Amino acid sequence: MGDQELWDAAVTGDAEAFGELFGRHHDAVYNYCFRRVASWSVAEDLVSAVFLEAWRTRRRLVLDTGSLLPWLIGVATRVTHRHRRSGTRYDALLRRIPAGPPEPELAETVAAKIDDERRMADVLAAIAGLPKRERDVIAVCVFGELDYASAAIALGVPVGTVRSRLSRARRRLAALVPPVPLSSNR
Repeated sequence: MGDQELWDAAVTGDAEAFGELFGRHHDAVYNYCFRRVASWSVAEDLVSAVFLEAWRTRRRLVLDTGSLLPWLIGVATRVTHRHRRSGTRYDALLRRIPAGPPEPELAETVAAKIDDERRMADVLAAIAGLPKRERDVIAVCVFGELDYASAAIALGVPVGTVRSRLSRARRRLAALVPPVPLSSNR
């Protein structure tokens, strides 16, 4: 069966006839679109738009050449032009939007996370020698960033107990960690 007979059937709503036309001309339209946009995935989207347009306008089109392909290539040309124009408008819009802060490089992000993990492991090793109640106060006040009153609620102890435990923990940690020498820049 030729394009004309399949098209006449598709015009009346015969989806199988339209599917036959799709199978017959898909590759040609797909390759044409790829050659216009240089992207296989974009070309696939454009082919979908071309055949959707063909189905949508099927009742208005009268084939006079006997082949649907020239008309499909014409539709593909218009679809690729629309795609290019919308891409140009999108790019112009992006240029008008102020740039955000630069994204850190992946290697920098990974290195920072590794450094954070090492520092946190050092902190946990330092507080591991403290009694559990002092570790808990350090955790809720420093890690959880709670004030004394909130820490007291979280731990179920009076505010004064939080203050004294935190004070003892700080003294013990100060004795464990040597002071960092300050350098002078003269």
